[in-house]
Amino acid sequence: EVDESELLTVPDGWKEPAFTREDNPKGLLEESSFATLFPKYREAYLKECWPLVQKALGEHYVNAALDLIEGSMTVTTTKKTFDPYAIIRARDLIKLLARSVPFEQAVRILQDDVACDIIKIGSLVRKRETFIKRRARLLGPKGSTLKALELLTNCYIMVQGNTVSALGPFSGLKEVRKVVLDTMKNIHPIYNIKTLMIKRELAKDPELRTQSWERFLPKFKRKNLKKRKEPKKKNTKKEYTPFPPPQPESQIDKELASGEYFLKERQKKRKRMEEIKAKQADAVKRRQEERNKAFIPPKEKPVVKTKKAATEKKIDIETIKEKVKNAKKKKLGALPEEEVKLKMAADEKKRKKK
Repeated sequence: EVDESELLTVPDGWKEPAFTREDNPKGLLEESSFATLFPKYREAYLKECWPLVQKALGEHYVNAALDLIEGSMTVTTTKKTFDPYAIIRARDLIKLLARSVPFEQAVRILQDDVACDIIKIGSLVRKRETFIKRRARLLGPKGSTLKALELLTNCYIMVQGNTVSALGPFSGLKEVRKVVLDTMKNIHPIYNIKTLMIKRELAKDPELRTQSWERFLPKFKRKNLKKRKEPKKKNTKKEYTPFPPPQPESQIDKELASGEYFLKERQKKRKRMEEIKAKQADAVKRRQEERNKAFIPPKEKPVVKTKKAATEKKIDIETIKEKVKNAKKKKLGALPEEEVKLKMAADEKKRKKK
């Protein structure tokens, strides 16, 4: 019994057999052709390398024509062409040459295990200044970022104008497209390069081939450095109701509710005067309280009781006596007795020698 996981995986070193004339002995029924325009600055280079292009395509029995007046390149199949996919590869070759890819790299597209991808990046960013900065970020200082990406994906990458041309294996082209699109979306390419480096190391381990690599891959979180300032006054929307708001009460309605409407004019005047007097009395009372604040004595601080004098420590007379004796023995500025004796003996020896 064979394990299913082994059947799904491609064995190491396996290559698809090449397409030969025996696979298609009768050739193609109809002639196919593709044409592409090229910019004026590529004219001199294409004119120089065109014999090499014709020779490379001639091996696959595909004709190539260069029109310098119109500024176009055309590839067409012939009666001898047996590979139906050869015209597609020839089309990709002239596209890469038009996008400033050198002939030495572009000719690799004619191989079976090599493909190309032209990524349009011009319309991904609105501002021209931002687009130029992000395109420069993809290149890196002195092209170091692009070189690292080429080594990790085994692809040749050419950044030219509003497009990025990539040439290499299918798995590498997929990674290149992801990195380029992320860079134009303001995600630095170093994060994707780190992930690719880890994947490259994990691919070497045969045990980890059938397992998920998510636990090994780094997870980068976006950090918003500048948080949006919240407004002081937040306008909250009220719930929509189909009914109109209630009509405000008129002065007569208020008087009817309080019973004032049924009072006589004299009684109304008396009531108003009483309200005015009550307000005046409140105002006088408040004013008097503010005036009386000046006559309220401040709170005195509590009297701090003085601490009793610390009890005198007992004087140790014996220790004082010992200190005095030691001071007498050691005279200030004088040498100790032993040093004096040694000095005297040295002086006597010098005299005897003389």
